[in-house]
Amino acid sequence: MSLTANWSYPTAIRFGAGRIIEIAEACAVAGITRPLLVTDRGLASLPVTRRTLDLMEAAGLGRAMFAEVDPNPTGANVTAGVQAFKDGGHDGVIAFGGGSGLDLGKAVAFMAGQTRPIWDFEDVDDWWTRANADAIAPIVAVPTTAGTGSEVGRASVITNEDSHEKKIIFHPKFLPTVVICDPELTVGMPPAITAGTGMDAFAHCLEAFCSPHYHPMSQGIALEGMRLVKENLPLAYAGGDNITARAHMMSAAAMGATAFQKGLGAIHALSHPIGAVHHTHHGTTNAVVMPAVLTFNRPAIEDRIAQAARYLDIAGGFDGFHDFVGGLNNALGIPKGLTDLGVEDPDIDALVASALQDPSCGGNPITLTPENTRALLLDCLRG
Repeated sequence: MSLTANWSYPTAIRFGAGRIIEIAEACAVAGITRPLLVTDRGLASLPVTRRTLDLMEAAGLGRAMFAEVDPNPTGANVTAGVQAFKDGGHDGVIAFGGGSGLDLGKAVAFMAGQTRPIWDFEDVDDWWTRANADAIAPIVAVPTTAGTGSEVGRASVITNEDSHEKKIIFHPKFLPTVVICDPELTVGMPPAITAGTGMDAFAHCLEAFCSPHYHPMSQGIALEGMRLVKENLPLAYAGGDNITARAHMMSAAAMGATAFQKGLGAIHALSHPIGAVHHTHHGTTNAVVMPAVLTFNRPAIEDRIAQAARYLDIAGGFDGFHDFVGGLNNALGIPKGLTDLGVEDPDIDALVASALQDPSCGGNPITLTPENTRALLLDCLRG
């Protein structure tokens, strides 16, 4: 293990119930006077969004909104969002929503001042240095789910609709200047979305914890993030108005995205191409493949998972932890396999090839090859 690494940690976070009322102040801190609120279609007409727009308007910030965002945001969504940003003469973005709204909002702020295609900034080597950093618009992020953690992330996941691949677009200035984490915005979230987004947070923490890279701060954050999910996701799933559980889940989501600076792995390497081609929910896909990936990685992570199990008060070491994950999936109504999730007649060779190209591969404890990735994917389909 190399003891040389580059570390960066999150931005200013205003955490607590009711803090959406500080949206105008957050914009002022970020230097935004004409924000474009970017969210997804499902959120566009909901009360939480209307209230935020009202708060913006009352503060003299207008109420401009762009909501043409697909569940798995695409390059076309980015292009349309950038056009709306320019047409409105905006000087910053409020990225509002779950992973799709947050990722698209950050990408719009990033691309508004660039001249190269978005795919030129994929998280490959130092491609991020191609960007004009001075032309990136400031971002205020407001998550309305507790899972992706994109509000504290330095990247967006955007689907290339031509190649049907999810691409991780990276730049350090993707990181929002101010984040408002208000758990009241997640109250009433449908149980299935609560489950899928919550398991996304757990997957981020788990893969970061298992990554072989050196990052002891992330290691500790990942472990505590798993504890928060273990103790609070079932409560949030059972009671949509449990503000305490939802607050802890919002913390766990941010912790997972902070922790995975240490790396992700096969869970995400598989879920990215599956989501891009079959349009499955990202967090739910992560949950479906998680048990099989744990088994696959067992030779490299058994002792580490046993340590986690002791901290999480799970008996039985690795086997106990594996059983806990399966039991949690069952309790949350997560499908057993990818086929049950709706992945029908998949092109196995294409999915394997895409998985092996995904940057998440680099953090998996066991090296992924065409042969073992194919076997792993088949296991995930069967469940």
